[in-house]
Amino acid sequence: MTTAQDIDSALNRIKRYIHKTPIITSSFLNHQLGHDVFFKVEAWQKVGAFKARGGINSVAHLVEQKKSPKRIIANSSGNHAQAIAWAAQQFNIPATIYAPQNISKVKARATLHYGASLELIETRAGVDDAVAAAAEENGVYWIPPYNHPDVIAGQGTAAREALTQLENVDAVFAPCGGGGLLSGTLVAFRAHSPNSNVFGVEPLLANDAAKSLRQGHIVKLAQPSSTLADGARTPSVGPLTFPHLQQLDDFFEAPEEAIIYWTQWLTHLLKVTLEPTSAMAMFGVTEWLKTQKSKKRVLVILSGGNIDQGTRHAIWENDFLDRLPKEL
Repeated sequence: MTTAQDIDSALNRIKRYIHKTPIITSSFLNHQLGHDVFFKVEAWQKVGAFKARGGINSVAHLVEQKKSPKRIIANSSGNHAQAIAWAAQQFNIPATIYAPQNISKVKARATLHYGASLELIETRAGVDDAVAAAAEENGVYWIPPYNHPDVIAGQGTAAREALTQLENVDAVFAPCGGGGLLSGTLVAFRAHSPNSNVFGVEPLLANDAAKSLRQGHIVKLAQPSSTLADGARTPSVGPLTFPHLQQLDDFFEAPEEAIIYWTQWLTHLLKVTLEPTSAMAMFGVTEWLKTQKSKKRVLVILSGGNIDQGTRHAIWENDFLDRLPKEL
């Protein structure tokens, strides 16, 4: 299990490489909801996503321990691919990323830009088989997208950093794909803001984590998900993240319309380019706030801002800005 000390060590290790991302808010949204909602903008992080934190922590920790591999490999559908490519570049270590063929084009181009090789494979299962086989080669080190202690600790630095920027947080919300960000967020808040509620949100169309939590064991998606929240299309959470997720205060499953709605509204109000995976956390926020009888201070971790033309078109195909947040 990842500890608060692991996260503090990670933050000290990576702070020279990453941005200390800002926390912003919208007075209009706060007025509409009747609560104060703050946003940790990891869309402005290196590589455009929180994944840079886990990626650079994993590689830097290897180097710190004098265990630099001949090659680093990773399996990813997008942001983790960029993060590992960028992190490996910082230490001049060759990297190969294995990804499904439906990887976001903008994320694929960025991965190549950071100097990594990109192996595209038809299915997620094929990707997992290929990276596992490559990991058996001598001198190769595999950094998976979430089921790795240094990745979880690195992702937790976003929440740890936020707690130095914002006080008196009643609740924090983070999106859930494989559970790395959410696990790290939980550990950081339980240690440094124990009275805060910690919540996760995932797409209803990719609700493997919710099913796993209900059944008490890890459940995999029966088939690939079509959710617009491509960062949460992971087939299952991991054995390292699941025990952390079981400690959450609650978990929400966002319908596609709500994901699109909040992607439009947050882009409009915050003037930040956001992935649907980031914005879907607001579904959980509004569902929880409906049950609250006093004014709350809520933190949302906006996980990333890498979005390609096809997803952008799907988001803006219908206009939801004529429905104010208070009307939900």
